[in-house]
Amino acid sequence: MNTDAPHPRRTNEELYAQQVKMLRQFLQNGAISQAQYDKSYGDLTAKMRFSEPHPEDRPE
Repeated sequence: MNTDAPHPRRTNEELYAQQVKMLRQFLQNGAISQAQYDKSYGDLTAKMRFSEPHPEDRPE
């Protein structure tokens, strides 16, 4: 018998926001460079088929 609770399904927008947040944290902590952030952010945005990122998703 499986007693694990099912994981809620996430929308593409939720997954995108989670990934952008993680990228931003990597950038802020120095784990990746600005160039790496820009490349990964652009690739993620294109892959998730978002045409324009939200302003709050852009690095500070």
